[in-house]
Amino acid sequence: MEKQPSDKNWFVRALERTMYALKRVWTWIKRAFTGKRTDGIALETPSKALREAFFRKKTAVTALILFLALFAFVFISPLFIPMDVNYTDALQQNVAPVYTLRRVPKSLKTDVAKIDGFSGFTVGLSNTGEVFVWGSTKDKLLKIDYKAIPKEVQEEGAIDVSAGKDHILAVTKGGKIVGWGDDSCGQYGFAEKLNVLAMPNELKNGVAVEELSQLVCGYQSSALVKKEGKAYVWGNLNATPNLAQLNNLENVQKIVFTNSVAVALLKDGRIFTGTETPFTSFVSSKTGEGNFLSQYLETKKVVEITATNKCIALLLSDGELLVSGVFENGEEYLPALKEGEYFLSIDGGSRHFVGVTNEQNAYAWGHNAYKQCAVSGSKADKAFAGALQSYLVKGEEVVKSVGLRGYIMGTDGRGRDVFTRIVHGGKMTLTVGGVAVLISAFIGILIGCISGYFGGAVDVVLMRITEIFSAIPFLPFAMLLSQIIKYYNVSEGMRIFIIMLILGVLSWTGLARMVRGQVLAEREKEFVTAARAIGVKERRIAFRHVLPNIISVILVSMTLDFAGCLLTESSLSYLGFGVQQPHPTWGNMLNGSNSSIVIQNYWWQWLFPALFLSLAVICINVVGDALRDALDPKRKR
Repeated sequence: MEKQPSDKNWFVRALERTMYALKRVWTWIKRAFTGKRTDGIALETPSKALREAFFRKKTAVTALILFLALFAFVFISPLFIPMDVNYTDALQQNVAPVYTLRRVPKSLKTDVAKIDGFSGFTVGLSNTGEVFVWGSTKDKLLKIDYKAIPKEVQEEGAIDVSAGKDHILAVTKGGKIVGWGDDSCGQYGFAEKLNVLAMPNELKNGVAVEELSQLVCGYQSSALVKKEGKAYVWGNLNATPNLAQLNNLENVQKIVFTNSVAVALLKDGRIFTGTETPFTSFVSSKTGEGNFLSQYLETKKVVEITATNKCIALLLSDGELLVSGVFENGEEYLPALKEGEYFLSIDGGSRHFVGVTNEQNAYAWGHNAYKQCAVSGSKADKAFAGALQSYLVKGEEVVKSVGLRGYIMGTDGRGRDVFTRIVHGGKMTLTVGGVAVLISAFIGILIGCISGYFGGAVDVVLMRITEIFSAIPFLPFAMLLSQIIKYYNVSEGMRIFIIMLILGVLSWTGLARMVRGQVLAEREKEFVTAARAIGVKERRIAFRHVLPNIISVILVSMTLDFAGCLLTESSLSYLGFGVQQPHPTWGNMLNGSNSSIVIQNYWWQWLFPALFLSLAVICINVVGDALRDALDPKRKR
């Protein structure tokens, strides 16, 4: 019986073959990049000549460095900058590039009475009555600067102040209610339009300072509560439909606004919305999850209330904490308190809550993408919430501010960070372009090499096929195929792959013709005749001897084709036929900015994607041109 080789012998043979292959590869690399053979004889290799000619061009080297830096940036940064493609924020729409969203003014930092924020800007009030505004304070479309505090507020000072989505209200020390910002929907009471609830007449001349209990603003709506318990509300009824039911309501302690409803806390400890309550299911710090909030509160007394965009938080008289609403950002995961510890006060931001307990411990929970909940372990007397920030106050001093600093490149019309989308969109654009180039290069090299080397009938057939493909109008045909894909139930990943395939299959004809011409010249040289004489197979000669001699020319062509594929993908996405929203590419980001309003008022939404795309394409073209010049045998002349 024949003896079977042992596993050890098989492993040794495999290891020897691997080491031999690695040694051959290392020898080739050493010869290619050092210009020296193993016997020590120096030679001028094509790669060395190419390298020396290329690196003498400062412009090309600079372009190469810039492109490699850009390439590394868009492929490495997504590991550290996560993105939720479905994330939108109506309160952060069209924010200009700014990085001061949580920078409390110095004069306010040691004399804080109140901090309030609902969207991109925040308003603060000092104990002396001075009003401060910071953050994204300019609305380009409405030509509004929220920092332009009215003269009467600056001169008299204020006793209370509040910020809404697009307006600010203040009550001066003389009792006058002053608003600034947008009033197109009656936000501060004086617009008389359909579906707008105007400010009650008795408030238009002001309010007695000693009667004021609360001033609050919401999403295009506002409210004022007197100490006697009477509530006055006004604003956009389309945004907050239950305003009319709360107007002139008696026995009110406090009013809060979500994005779509106003909620009143009554002095007897009940909550009131005036319509069928949107708050049914809830989470309790004591009993866990529950349903039918109104029934649960029949035997309870609420002592404090606050709200985020879609949730409300309630403090009960026995120290129990309830959160109800639509849980999208972890609002239901309440902080675990120590035995005997309970919240004294809470405040709500856009998507998170922050509060302080009886032991002066600060806690925050909910949306934490910008670290606005990073307050655990901090001591404070009070806590205030901006839209996406948290501020801890001890005594009269801000001891900690956390959360969103700002947007380096602003936000788009859906409140999404442009910088984050450029990073992830660049990765998608370069990936689509790169894969499309590889597909087109494979097809072009294969057809060009076979056609050029074998000639005859093979050449005629393949060149006629090439002419047919080159006669197809590229962009309209790609748009047609992309549109057809929409009618089939395919995943977004498969759709993106098909787009890569379309780009690759339709863009190989130029490379095929160039490879054919180069192979026609190479196959007549003596080394091909010598290979045939010693019996080397034709297929091996074509792909192992002829093709490597023209690889540098192919690389130059692929480099230039890469830039072309980037532009083509961006053009398809810009026209709405490429990668679809919400998945970003530089092209569909420009598509989203295809509006005269955006172009005139929100320049950052189109400028930054255009700059990145232009930089990538220009750098690739400069590198490709430099490589082509370096390969020109007449360059020394």
